[in-house]
Amino acid sequence: HVQLVESGGGMVSPGGSLRLSCVASGYTDGTLCMAWFRQAPGKEREGVAVIWGDGEMIYYADAVKGRFTISRDNPKTVYLAMNNLKPEDTAVYCCAAAKLQCGTAWSYGGFYPYWGQGTQVTVS
Repeated sequence: HVQLVESGGGMVSPGGSLRLSCVASGYTDGTLCMAWFRQAPGKEREGVAVIWGDGEMIYYADAVKGRFTISRDNPKTVYLAMNNLKPEDTAVYCCAAAKLQCGTAWSYGGFYPYWGQGTQVTVS
């Protein structure tokens, strides 16, 4: 059973930066498709970014392109570097994972059976 733990959230001023981390445990081999989602109060959950392998496939939501960067330095840890943060980026950010190769449906939450608890990001 894959477990995901996020860290790195906090409060920043507009234009500031944060880096989120997500560490996976509970599995021994294979490549995980790992993604970041976010959900703001009163809004639907949305996919932010996804990564497969060492970066063979990376997708971003239009709202974060050019400001956020997803990366990983080992199979079990994924990062989300967030720059030029805006108040509309305020949300709970969750890490999600699947033992399947990511595809163009990456932003569909139902693709991921494993989820972290989330970390709050507040831009104000």
